[in-house]
Amino acid sequence: MTINHFNKQASEFHEYKSLKDKPHWQQKPSVTNNVKSQDSKMPDTTAENSTFNGLNRGRVAIFIDGLNLFHTALQLGIEIDYVKLLCHLTNGSRLLRAFFYTGVDFNNEKQQGFLLWMRRHGYRVVTKDTAPPVDNLKKLNLNVEIAVDMISLAPYYDTAVLVSGDGDLAYAVNAISSTGVRVEIVSLRTITSDSLIDVADYFIDIDSIKKHIQKDTHLGYNHRTPSNSNL
Repeated sequence: MTINHFNKQASEFHEYKSLKDKPHWQQKPSVTNNVKSQDSKMPDTTAENSTFNGLNRGRVAIFIDGLNLFHTALQLGIEIDYVKLLCHLTNGSRLLRAFFYTGVDFNNEKQQGFLLWMRRHGYRVVTKDTAPPVDNLKKLNLNVEIAVDMISLAPYYDTAVLVSGDGDLAYAVNAISSTGVRVEIVSLRTITSDSLIDVADYFIDIDSIKKHIQKDTHLGYNHRTPSNSNL
């Protein structure tokens, strides 16, 4: 499955600067914990998913904390299918951009192949060099980059989807929420800061949607293609 149309939608960002008016989320904030899908069938990556049905989300921007999501997947014992994840989080809404933030080792060929695959499947990848390695995981996070992007792009989207449970992002979430942007947090409840949930409009426990976003065990990412074989 490919989602090349997201790249076309993402490029529309350059046109937004000329817009004078755009609708923003006007309802009062309300936090909903552990929102669960009612579909017990195979994962469905179309706009018919029940997680966001009935919500007026407007333009959507997605911000994924790669390290946080990696640890979440380990705890759940699943491997994330990033095409399914993007489709499920967008769910038929108009996508502005989907960002994926991660530390990177430029000497790691497998990782470079994965990040190239991500770029070609709808994601704007933001990286930080992890070499030389550091002992403090806090130095590996990209919270500053996430916060800056969320705030600077806030005039151009109506709903922010933050895939992270890091409480250090609560201040940035509160800042964009005060401008009228709707904020949805997607994370594993057991590792999500209460301070982050408290300032969000909507919380989705990733455990409740894992069947919609996990990769089929018999499938894999084909990083080694003629165009990236020399990475």
